[in-house]
Amino acid sequence: MSKPLSSEALIAELHAFNQFGKPTVHFIHTFPTTHGNMQVPFFVKEFWTAKQRAANRLHEISYRACFKPQLPRFFITRLTNPGEVVLDPFMGRATTLIEAALLGRVPFGCDINPLSILLGRPRLRPPTLRQVAQRLNEIDLGDAGELPGALLVFYHPETLKEVCALRKYLIRRQASLELDALDEWIWMVALNRLTGHSSGFFSVYTLPPNQAVPLERQIKLNEENKRSPDRRHVPDLILRKTRHLLKGCDDEVRRILAGVISKACLLTGPAAAMPKIAAGSVSLVVTSPPFLDVVDYAGDNWLRSWFAGIDPASVRVTAARKVEEWQKVMTEVFRELSRVLRPGGHIAFEVGEVRNRTVKLEDAVLPCGLSAGLIPTLVLINDQKFTKTSHCWGQENNRKGTNTNRIVLFRKAS
Repeated sequence: MSKPLSSEALIAELHAFNQFGKPTVHFIHTFPTTHGNMQVPFFVKEFWTAKQRAANRLHEISYRACFKPQLPRFFITRLTNPGEVVLDPFMGRATTLIEAALLGRVPFGCDINPLSILLGRPRLRPPTLRQVAQRLNEIDLGDAGELPGALLVFYHPETLKEVCALRKYLIRRQASLELDALDEWIWMVALNRLTGHSSGFFSVYTLPPNQAVPLERQIKLNEENKRSPDRRHVPDLILRKTRHLLKGCDDEVRRILAGVISKACLLTGPAAAMPKIAAGSVSLVVTSPPFLDVVDYAGDNWLRSWFAGIDPASVRVTAARKVEEWQKVMTEVFRELSRVLRPGGHIAFEVGEVRNRTVKLEDAVLPCGLSAGLIPTLVLINDQKFTKTSHCWGQENNRKGTNTNRIVLFRKAS
């Protein structure tokens, strides 16, 4: 077992990093603190691949504003050993947790949105395709109950019946405490097939595949594209997506996941209060918080929330509109992360430039970590060309939106 890199060794590696050809751009950034100016090194270049689908297929679940698996892998492989705990307190679709588990680390996660556990936990204990097929065959998809007619803008009437029957079955199983790992897997896949842009989704054509547009907007899309919902067979599409997700899940992957799942910890709640996580138990945090008011998580997930039986209004996602307000919230989060982090452990805190590149949150987040007693080590800026997801929005590279991964690395004193 190789020893994790020290901060000094990581800085030396970044200076010499040349995997993708271009030299690393390095400079020293000075930022003000309450005790005077402080300097921190910045490193800018492409540090991991920009290619789509270059990681295990278990990751291929859509979610708004998620980072690539290569980001947590970069830090997990350098700063931890197998068996150590890796935490994401804003876990979203659980990218950090899945990647940590695939690398033999113990995944811890927390998110204010209960959807995160529905999206994450099933992929830590994947079933077989045969098991999923058998369970789907046992579900009565004719028992739909009352149908929400408004959703016919997305679904063929027969498809909507199957969607509603599956929802009814899953919520009933959850209420009766009968929900098992197979049910959770089916729920996770169905959540990710609700709407999208191809015949692999339950719905008529819509974009993007990781959220549902408002009903009024979907009516206009149908009119503009001269489309109406086709008949889609829910069990067939769940099996199709399951087959895809499991292609990278061989015996070795299952063995690794089985070795960590019993120690995994997934929580629903605020990142600033995780009392179920013991002090000093975490070796590495890799996370990305809400970016000011850029993403409307509740609005984006309204259809998923309906299917999961979640009231979106009850999900208190941080949506700060001012940098100072955002800093106050993040400082409280850093204090909790400092509590759970072991001495010498690290926090890789990914932020981005927002508001047409006028706000660079690394400048805002550095004082937050300092206030919590953490040591700013470096800022790594992963600068890449846009890939498929961003192009679907019609955005040119480095013109609008979040164009780079900007990771501020902190260390807890030994």
